[in-house]
Amino acid sequence: MIKAVFSVLLVLMAISSTFAKYIPKTGKRVPQTLSRGWGDQLIWAQTYEEALFWSRSRNKPLVVLFHLEDCPHSQALKKMFSEDDQLQKILDEDFIVLNLVYETTDKHLSPDGQYVPRILFVDPSMTVRADINGRYANRLYAYEPSDITLLKSNMQKAKKLLKSEL
Repeated sequence: MIKAVFSVLLVLMAISSTFAKYIPKTGKRVPQTLSRGWGDQLIWAQTYEEALFWSRSRNKPLVVLFHLEDCPHSQALKKMFSEDDQLQKILDEDFIVLNLVYETTDKHLSPDGQYVPRILFVDPSMTVRADINGRYANRLYAYEPSDITLLKSNMQKAKKLLKSEL
């Protein structure tokens, strides 16, 4: 008799734990995407190598964003970047996009040092466009939220592809 009651209790506990609802301890969790909040509707490359391949095969320039999650300047630029519909449309239609929270082994992507946030453009010929930079002399590829017009202008320059030698 005791074995039967114990067995029934054990089965009931197993069933109730199976149907229990999971409640996360830290509240609502947003899934991490490759956009990292810079534009969820954009198709982001996962690695620098993948981005170069897409850029070359689709004949579109590459935009590389270097940032840190805990940097206030990166966060301010991210907010402006993700909320500007015109900027997002240009990126979606005309560019391959990649954002990195770590440095790459390619030294061409840090021509004037490793700082964040910085935005570089890479031509489909795999040439870093060092001629397209921001307004600061000491951080050539840095942009601030107030530099949105300059960034859009630089994107138009980057769309004019370099001529590849035959």
